Amino acid sequence: MPTTKFDKESIKQSIVGKLQRYNGKTLEDATDHQIYYAIASTVRDQIMQKWTEYREKDKNYRGKRLYYLSVEFLTGRSLMCNALNLCSTDAYMDAMKELGIDWRKIVKEEPEPGLGNGGLGRLAACFMDSLASLDIPAMGCTIRYELGLFRQMLIDGQQVEMPDTWLENGNVWEVAAPEDACEVHYGGWLEETQRDGKLVFVHHDYNTVIAVPYDMPVAGYDTDTVNTLRMWRAKSAHSMDLRDFNSGNYIRAMQEDELASVISKVLYPEDNHYEGKELRLKQHYFFTSATLQYALRDFKRRFGHNFQLIPEKMTIQINDTHPGLAIPELMRLLIDQEGLGWDEASSIVQRTIAYTNHTVMSEALERWPEEMVRKLLPRIYMILQEINRRVCARLANVYHNGMDPRIAGQAITAYNMVHMANLCVSMSYSVNGVSQLHGDILKEKTFHDYYQIMPEKFSAITNGITHRRWLMVCNPGLASLINEAIGDQWVRDPERLRDLLPFRDDPAFRDKFARVKRDNKIAFGNMLQGRQDISVSPDFLFDVQAKRLHEYKRQLLNALHILVLYNRIMEDPSFTMQPRTFIFGAKASPAYYMAKQIIRLLIAISKLIDKSPRAREMLQVVFLENYDVSSAECLMPAADLSEQLSLAGKEASGTGNMKFMMNGAVTIGTMDGANVEIAEQVGLDNIYIFGMRVNTVQDLDSEGSYQPMHIYESNAELRKALTQIIDGTLFPDNAAAVQDIYHTLLFSDHYYVLKDFGSYSMAQRRVDKDYQDREKWLRMAITNTACSGIFSSDRTIREYNEKIWHIAQRDLKRK
Repeated sequence: MPTTKFDKESIKQSIVGKLQRYNGKTLEDATDHQIYYAIASTVRDQIMQKWTEYREKDKNYRGKRLYYLSVEFLTGRSLMCNALNLCSTDAYMDAMKELGIDWRKIVKEEPEPGLGNGGLGRLAACFMDSLASLDIPAMGCTIRYELGLFRQMLIDGQQVEMPDTWLENGNVWEVAAPEDACEVHYGGWLEETQRDGKLVFVHHDYNTVIAVPYDMPVAGYDTDTVNTLRMWRAKSAHSMDLRDFNSGNYIRAMQEDELASVISKVLYPEDNHYEGKELRLKQHYFFTSATLQYALRDFKRRFGHNFQLIPEKMTIQINDTHPGLAIPELMRLLIDQEGLGWDEASSIVQRTIAYTNHTVMSEALERWPEEMVRKLLPRIYMILQEINRRVCARLANVYHNGMDPRIAGQAITAYNMVHMANLCVSMSYSVNGVSQLHGDILKEKTFHDYYQIMPEKFSAITNGITHRRWLMVCNPGLASLINEAIGDQWVRDPERLRDLLPFRDDPAFRDKFARVKRDNKIAFGNMLQGRQDISVSPDFLFDVQAKRLHEYKRQLLNALHILVLYNRIMEDPSFTMQPRTFIFGAKASPAYYMAKQIIRLLIAISKLIDKSPRAREMLQVVFLENYDVSSAECLMPAADLSEQLSLAGKEASGTGNMKFMMNGAVTIGTMDGANVEIAEQVGLDNIYIFGMRVNTVQDLDSEGSYQPMHIYESNAELRKALTQIIDGTLFPDNAAAVQDIYHTLLFSDHYYVLKDFGSYSMAQRRVDKDYQDREKWLRMAITNTACSGIFSSDRTIREYNEKIWHIAQRDLKRK
């Protein structure tokens, strides 16, 4: 019988019983993975009980709901977070302890879902946690990637990509929902015809892919709400051709199924060739079409054919431009399937879809070749053309000139490309940035012409992180210390963390805080030893830069500074400094040559330092292999210094900065993204700000007068570090191995690494001095934790709801 009560004894019985029923094993004979599965499926039973009850109530719900579309959801492991949100952590811990199960060992058996890559996906996952915890009815929608992004291995000092087979042993948390499967069509041709006096378009000779949903429950913290993360898997509409198979044509027999399933195979397939671009376009249309078909069916089940109610009953939030095809797809469904006129459908779409922008870099604003869209999605392309015609006509009227050059910059189709950001801005009812600075840049630069015409659309809502995962689960020692000091009200109202501020002046609290940090550094060291056979000392300052590898994030700034420190140590026998371990965690896109060269450089610097007994006493460089959510959960509580080095005006927000801050790391960073707001919260005495401000960067860009060679010639320390990149110091057998980094920095330096180096180096001197003043550093660290509550995703979601969604929170009984 399934467990219906989830106290310690019931949990113990369930674990033992599942091992017997599923595996025919006793606890003593079971493998770690079998034990994990028994524990996880017990937690799953508890969630399913709540999910069933919630769905029953939802059948009669007639309020508004949210569909949150994102090409990635970087969820991380679910076991501990689910137990926490069920308020059952103690019961499971006690049960495992009495059964002699080492939970630290068992949680490692859970695979990391390969559903995301970086900040975009992690933000979406935090939002799902907060939506459920705040009782806001929502469904997250994405693709069920069979092989994720990739598993990073470091071989011979370089990144090597391996398949991420996270589904190899199944996913205990998901439930297939084949009853909601639907068709998605590609290719073919359109026939214009008349039906009942209306012009209609009939799609012929298309290829059909079946979208099959798999649902993961997302339980809110201490509430009855259980929302859904829906992942769409692609499969062929036709079964295997047995005639071909039996005649020996095995490849041809399986070909159609393979061609269909490749859509949900890999996250971010390389798009540096036509086939890769086409696959990405297929992916984006696949999950947006499937989601909107489901959303419209669900709407009709609840409200019939009263389509004018759609904007009152649902909001479709598109997380960046990847799901932007939701706009023409909803138009297609309303016009072709439901028989609405263009104006009526357009009005509904423009009051239903909201857009979050995540980049100000023009090269990252998504574009598709027009011809590719026309061939692959003929009806969608036709709708895009008509949207573009109407948008351009409206702009010509605004500018009183159909030839105004601003029109081409705002057009949806221009220069043989489909411009997704322009589509999203022109057809959404809301456009938001993800930090206050980012919101300003969108209005003043990126979408300035649109802002001049429709300022009411634009807003800024600063990103956030779920404090449940990023403090309560990953740093239980600190969470316990906070409870001891100020009680647990902060769990429901994380801004109450500010009640900690007086405790920074309490010597006893500072000592306890320091012990928690040291314990976390030891725990990280144990993890690193087990994963990569690398030892680190908790007595070293842990200086961490962990984020996606991209030139604008300026890992090179950090690398050059490490080389300068190395040279000071080697050249001056009297030189001393606070010993530091520099920790990097990052994946480079497989086709991003320069990013992979930077990884190679960092690993070479690590090896250089390891060769010197004197340098090893003060310096260590660690590159954390296959950086993921689980390693972040171990790293962030251990960090002393958080490196947030993006060029001012390039990082939309950042959320890693918030996670480090919440766990008591002090930030060194530019006035970029959410760093600006972190500085406002903690005060400039508790953060290390360096580098140019946004306006200075923009002026330099406009003038085109920057000469990195002048800095190279005038700064002897920097000149030596740069020379070491190419003189054989780092690569004795191949001095030119990363020479492209050297040439890029000296002859273009698009991200002003050399320009900001002097300011960065001076800020690092202050870090070194302050860290050696133990009491001062602890005050700074405690201040950062105390001021981090405003960066909870609960606050972010409340703002979205107040400003954009306007969804009534469900009145559900809490425990």
